[in-house]
Amino acid sequence: MKAKFKLSSPIFVQLLLSLFLILPFSQTGFCQGPRTEVAGIPVNYDESKVPEYSLPDVLQLENGDKVKDAETWISQRRPELIRLFENEQFGKMPDRSHMHYKVQEAGTPVLKGAAIRKQVTIYFTEDTSNYKADLLIYLPAQTKSAPLFLSINFAPNSLSVEDPGVLEGMMWNREGKRIPTSEGRKFGTMNVQKFISEGIGVACIYYGDIEPDFADGLKYGIIGHYLKEGETSPKSDEWGAISAWAWGLSCAMDYLESDQQIDSDKIALYGVSRLGKTALWTGAHDERFALVIASCSGEGGAAISRRQYGETIKHMIDSTRYFYQFCANRSKYGDDPNTCPVDAHMLVALVAPRPLLLQTGNTDYWSDPKGEFVSAVAAEPVYNLFGKKGLETNEWPAAGTPILNDLGYFMHDGGHGPIPSDYDIYIEFLKKHFLNQ
Repeated sequence: MKAKFKLSSPIFVQLLLSLFLILPFSQTGFCQGPRTEVAGIPVNYDESKVPEYSLPDVLQLENGDKVKDAETWISQRRPELIRLFENEQFGKMPDRSHMHYKVQEAGTPVLKGAAIRKQVTIYFTEDTSNYKADLLIYLPAQTKSAPLFLSINFAPNSLSVEDPGVLEGMMWNREGKRIPTSEGRKFGTMNVQKFISEGIGVACIYYGDIEPDFADGLKYGIIGHYLKEGETSPKSDEWGAISAWAWGLSCAMDYLESDQQIDSDKIALYGVSRLGKTALWTGAHDERFALVIASCSGEGGAAISRRQYGETIKHMIDSTRYFYQFCANRSKYGDDPNTCPVDAHMLVALVAPRPLLLQTGNTDYWSDPKGEFVSAVAAEPVYNLFGKKGLETNEWPAAGTPILNDLGYFMHDGGHGPIPSDYDIYIEFLKKHFLNQ
């Protein structure tokens, strides 16, 4: 069958993340050796060249006082940090007052009766012809109220699982038009059975249904809908694409809370790469998500920006790359991340006291796996305020050594994105914190 998927389309570019576009070392044969510069900007992979830096104190209020208890964190420090991340990194989001939904499929038996499948359309505006996302849900058939693993994906639902009963859906091409997913290609599928057999439900949503992942995407996505008359872009402290995806996930949560067959107190959120950043920011901003797993979130996610190792703020905000994923204010910190009032450890800390697993790969240098570990260590005092367990070590663990405390870290032997065995770790983390196993 001849594929009609355009190799130059934005979605194809994003789905090649795990191949060569963001990897500093080739794992595919497409490139040889480290990428010494990206977008004309040098890349550092040498620990001896990491500049001296000091992290902002996650427990110091803007008035200089020290946070000494969980109550002060909740009432004062947490709101301060949310505001700073809104203003300086991700951008403010609008309310969700127009969100509504329609259940397209209420519960069809699948997986030889082991699960039921639900399909729901989330409408982001009053208009049901546009600005909508398909939410695919699988739940264990014998469980009255199941925990749920919600994955925000690079591909539409019908390409993310092996199930001919999933609604086809649409995807973006490079011309800014939505095309049927039948004209696209599969890039791997999720093993739903693995979760169902452990009593855990699975849900999928396609990020492109919320906001297209390219610079002109705001013309077609939810950001553009909210632009005021005469505006061609959001204000400097208003949402970029990551906040848009986070906003869409909160809309999905609005539905999930209404479904009595789902334990809305046990919903885990998962994303990879830029969607790992999205999972972190969503979990930080929306406390209804009970657990977060962020895979290879790197710069703008769990990796310390001040380390300037691998991808940096300057790489991300370059006009040829991913500036549109952040609010415009982020560009102020490209030349000197030390001037930014926030860094990744603060984003990690905002998930506390809920369980958070940072998963990465030991050869994913571009995403700085050590920087993610440093971030988790620096966020640990906030978990301790709540009597929760952080990593409890300052020694960077070897690949294959999971730390699955309330604040967890796991690094597989390999590069960017998850490998099949990582899902066993995810399930172990979910079982420990959701099922007390």
